[in-house]
Amino acid sequence: MSGRPLIGISTYAESGVRWGVWQLDAALLPAGYPRLVQRAGGLAAMLPPDAPQHAAAAVARLDGLVIAGGPDVEPVHYGAEPGPRTGPPARARDAWELALIRAALERGVPLLGICRGMQLLNVALGGALVQHIDGHAEVPGVFGRHPVKPVPGTRYADAVPEETSVPTYHHQAVDRLGTGLIPSAHAEDGTVEAIERPDGPWVVGVQWHPEMGEDERVVHALITAAGV
Repeated sequence: MSGRPLIGISTYAESGVRWGVWQLDAALLPAGYPRLVQRAGGLAAMLPPDAPQHAAAAVARLDGLVIAGGPDVEPVHYGAEPGPRTGPPARARDAWELALIRAALERGVPLLGICRGMQLLNVALGGALVQHIDGHAEVPGVFGRHPVKPVPGTRYADAVPEETSVPTYHHQAVDRLGTGLIPSAHAEDGTVEAIERPDGPWVVGVQWHPEMGEDERVVHALITAAGV
């Protein structure tokens, strides 16, 4: 292919958003996501929630896909009841993003899941989540940092071979891995911080938020895979 790969990024759908003189429903995305894709050499396209049956048509127009961070995944998707610390469901977004992930996997479109996106990737492949862990989101609304260590021989380690400090904000994590997924990075406390499919098209999930840092290597690996 020629030119910059087109990378779709899933978005929030929020009610009563304020800007200027307006207060309206909005499809929105923190600017760090498209800026990171652009810096890494891609063209960014926002994918607001839509009917799940349209996901395959959307993915067919893309060279790569990013499933962005956001609210907790509803536990019904992995056969569990909500715990006391699990947030309210975002059902339309869950349905849309799960459909996007499945369409990308079926079509072989390179895929990066970020935080919630990594969790949804795991759930889409039959995995389950820990609904609450401490120590990965210390102050509400403030990103923390902690080191993550790559697993040698993985696609993530190919992109980032050394231990790095990453921007983090989450309270859920991978419990049972989905079919065909392997862990590719861990936090010091053993939390799975990255997952991937070792074979076939490039599919990686990271628990942290690369859009809040300066390290572009994971997204650059996605862009490279999307440009093949």
